[in-house]
Amino acid sequence: MNTRGHLVGVALVAGFGLAIWQFMQPEDEIARPAPTSMNGPAQGAPIVEVRLPAQLSPEATIGKRAFEAKCAECHGANAAGQDGVAPPLIHRIYEPSHHADEAFQLAVRTGVRAHHWSFGNMPPVDGLTRADVQNIVRYVREVQRENGID
Repeated sequence: MNTRGHLVGVALVAGFGLAIWQFMQPEDEIARPAPTSMNGPAQGAPIVEVRLPAQLSPEATIGKRAFEAKCAECHGANAAGQDGVAPPLIHRIYEPSHHADEAFQLAVRTGVRAHHWSFGNMPPVDGLTRADVQNIVRYVREVQRENGID
């Protein structure tokens, strides 16, 4: 067998080994909420408890209105998530060091492939400008800080 054949064989074996290794890894329990049972919360119930700041900045107040109009249908009131529908944004997964503000812009513009949660893919959101999303992010960040996420 020539060198090229050996390289292809090694690559195939390595790829197969990597696939088996990934399959054998335990699931990330933080990333997937426990499935609801018949006695669990109803679909659409808030996933996390959210404390609201005593006062929002003017930009966050505008963002809250935009969030309620465009995002709350899935992400729930005050971004608490909805069981069986969409994740909470008031969660350490969405802290600024892990999901920068630009990640929210991209999510609204192009949608998001499911990767942290098992709710499915997020579609793009029509009707929001870049400034609208900046205000929504300002709202989410202020509520996150009130809940110890910064």
